[in-house]
Amino acid sequence: MLEVTSARFSIETGTRVLVQVPKEAMQRVMSAILEAEPLTWGDYDQVAFTTSEGVQQFRSTGGGINAATDHVVEVPCAELQFFVPKSGQALEPLLRGIYHAHPYEEPVIQLVPSFRSLHIRGQDEGNPNRFWNRETADWVPEAHRK
Repeated sequence: MLEVTSARFSIETGTRVLVQVPKEAMQRVMSAILEAEPLTWGDYDQVAFTTSEGVQQFRSTGGGINAATDHVVEVPCAELQFFVPKSGQALEPLLRGIYHAHPYEEPVIQLVPSFRSLHIRGQDEGNPNRFWNRETADWVPEAHRK
């Protein structure tokens, strides 16, 4: 158990979920995830991270619906990563949705017990490193620009 106490942030337990997805299925899988979980992080929702495209590899051993293959297959994929404040059986609806939307018979899904920190509102708002206290960066959404 991670034990940290602070007046600046709180710590929450849950699960970090990592899912490798072919690019063509990314939006469908993300939609299924969001149907099961809002992916909240403090005052925000739909908080997830998608890696740059990489290469996933596999070889079918013939135990499933697909015939065995002699060679490794390479598929361009990205990885979705997100945190949910759940574990155990509470993850079942989320995982069921991923399995339903994913194009693979056996999607690569990793579940990592995890902790996250959440800010306590109203603190550190004058910090000169916050984007609203500096010249506006390109990544700042239009709705948040002054």
